[in-house]
Amino acid sequence: MKISILGSTGSIGTQTLDIVREHSDLFSIEGITTNKNVDLLVEQIEEFKPKKVAIFDRYKYEYFLSILESKRKNDVYRSVYDNLEVYYGMDGLINIASSKTIDILVTAVVGMIGLKPTLEAIKKSTTIALANKETLVTAGKIVMEEAKKHNAKIIPVDSEHSAIFQCITGERDNRIDKILLTASGGPFRGKTKSELENVTKNDALKHPNWTMGQKITIDSSTLMNKGLEVIEARWLFDVSPSDIVVHVHPQSIVHSMVQFEDSSIIAQLGCPDMRVPIQYALTYPSRIPSNFEKLDLFSIANLSFEKPDLDVFPCLKLAYDALENGGTDCTVLNAANEVLVSKFLNDEIGFYDIPKYIELAIRKHNYIENPTLEDILYTDEWTRRFIEDYLK
Repeated sequence: MKISILGSTGSIGTQTLDIVREHSDLFSIEGITTNKNVDLLVEQIEEFKPKKVAIFDRYKYEYFLSILESKRKNDVYRSVYDNLEVYYGMDGLINIASSKTIDILVTAVVGMIGLKPTLEAIKKSTTIALANKETLVTAGKIVMEEAKKHNAKIIPVDSEHSAIFQCITGERDNRIDKILLTASGGPFRGKTKSELENVTKNDALKHPNWTMGQKITIDSSTLMNKGLEVIEARWLFDVSPSDIVVHVHPQSIVHSMVQFEDSSIIAQLGCPDMRVPIQYALTYPSRIPSNFEKLDLFSIANLSFEKPDLDVFPCLKLAYDALENGGTDCTVLNAANEVLVSKFLNDEIGFYDIPKYIELAIRKHNYIENPTLEDILYTDEWTRRFIEDYLK
């Protein structure tokens, strides 16, 4: 099976390559991409020997070209690099995503940049292993309609959505009553609003259960990550927002649950390890052996569930409100959050400035009820400019 990975040097991308390495008899790598981590990309090229690579950042692309020139003069690496196709920027991501030779595209980039390449891959009827939640957050209706039109499978990679996907497999004719979406609670679970007023990025980056990239870890600390997952779940599983109920589950053992109309609840459990949902997405509908840690239920003293505190974590409420209102609200929510998280990581704003300015951007933007792709891209760009200009 031929795989390409958008974002091969990030957390999901490197874990995907762990699985490919373990099952080299089943998988081969056709294309990989990075934003800036060229040094790791070079290591991946030499191990997995892809046919295509793309670098999103212009300066890092030029840096890679200088490496490429020296590698092609080296007898040891010449065979790896001589026929390697190298691309740059968004066009490069789209080129790799839309290749007709791949069976699965793993979209592991973070942020809005995953939308266009994913849509191009869908048009080729390629199976999408979706780890880029912003694709559905900003353009869920359009993406799911295109997937249906082109008969492209979208298999979720997020642990929670993979859990839901696994729970409903074989239940096609049985109506979902509720999706019970679990959340670890992040590093600030149980804190009061006053305790969080002056928290730093270093406090927010200390996730208790999962190892993730910085942006997603900050989103977990604000519960925006869960808000984005609520929006994603609405489109993946065609349920109303009111039927998606977030349960804070600090042990991160139950990855999510589905309640059916007969009141039965089916749950998917496992140790916190992103390689499990990644592998399932790559092998679906089959399951193959793994050396991942096995869950020992006897060693678990307690599985607990709590309601999220929407006053302490207003980002989750903002996400529910944006989803209920529909239109371009979710696009603004996502774009504003991306800019503000970056500013928080750069120590330019405080923790509660994130929801404050997201709400402001949603209120100020020109709302469109049924946006086209062009409307969504324009709204995304407007939101980023608005936040930047306002904070100046």
